[in-house]
Amino acid sequence: MAIFINETTRIIVQGFTGKIGTFHAQDMINYGSLVVGGVTPGKGGQTHLDLPVFNTVKEAVQQTEAEASIIFVPPAFAADSIMEAADAGIKYCVAITDGIPTQDMMTVKNFLRRFPEDQRMILTGPNCAGTISPGRAMLGIMPGHIYMQGNVGIVGRSGTLGYEAADQMKRLGIGISSSVGIGGDPINGSSHRDILEKFEQDDETKVILMIGEIGGPQEVEAGFYAQAHMKKPVIAYIAGLTAPEGRRMGHAGAIISSAEEGAAEKVAILRELGVIICHTPAAMGETVAAVLAKM
Repeated sequence: MAIFINETTRIIVQGFTGKIGTFHAQDMINYGSLVVGGVTPGKGGQTHLDLPVFNTVKEAVQQTEAEASIIFVPPAFAADSIMEAADAGIKYCVAITDGIPTQDMMTVKNFLRRFPEDQRMILTGPNCAGTISPGRAMLGIMPGHIYMQGNVGIVGRSGTLGYEAADQMKRLGIGISSSVGIGGDPINGSSHRDILEKFEQDDETKVILMIGEIGGPQEVEAGFYAQAHMKKPVIAYIAGLTAPEGRRMGHAGAIISSAEEGAAEKVAILRELGVIICHTPAAMGETVAAVLAKM
C-alpha cells in the first residue's frame, strides 16, 4: 500500500497552464503519475501537454473522474482554489503555493469542517513539497529519482530535509512507502499527528521518520499520539537547536512563541514519550537503518 496516492490515482493540476504548473505537471507525468487534465479559468476546452483544460474543478471531476488535485495557483487565489477542489469532490489535495495569507487558511479550515468527516477532503500544505509514493505516483515538486520504494514513511514540514532523508536512505539501500510534506506555515491542512495515523494504518509502512522544526505544538502532539496509539517505531529529527527566540527561521511557522516550542524542549518531550531521536540531519538515514536492523 501507499498512503494518499498510487499508480491508479487520477490527478488534475490547478493552475495547469502557468509556467510553474506546466513544468511540474510534465515532471509528474514523466514520473508515471496519472495526470488526467488541469484547470485554468478562461482556458476551458483547450488542450495542454496533450491533456484537456477545464474552467472549473467541478467540470474536471465530472469529465475525468479525478480524485486528487495539486495547487499551483498564486497566493491571493489559492484558498479559493482549495475550497473549489473540496466542493467538487476531490478526495486529496496538495497545496504547493507559498505565501497564502493566514486568514485565508483559517477560512479554508472552517470550510472543510462543514463536510462530514468521511466526505472531507484531505489537504496537505500549503507551502509544501507535496507527496510521493515511490515507483507509483508523485504529486509534488520533489526530485523523484532520489526516492526508492520501500517501507519507511516520512512526514515533514521541510521539503529539503525530506529530500535529504530520502537521499541518505537510498544510499543505504532503504526505501520509502510514502513521503508527505505538510508544509511550514502556521496553519496547514494536515498535522504530523494526522499523517502518523495514516502510516500506522498502512500495512506496508514499518517505521516512520518525522521531520520537525521549532515553532508550534504539532510535533509534541504527534509524540503523545504515538505513545498512546502507535505500535510502529517513530523517529524524529527536530531542526532549529540554535534558533533564537522570537525570530522567524525560514518557514512562517518556525518561530518560538512558548516554552515548549524550541527544538531542545521538543526533543526532551519526545524522548520522554518514547520517540527515537535523531540529533543531526546528517544522521537521519543511519538512524532509520539502526532501527530497521533491530526489527
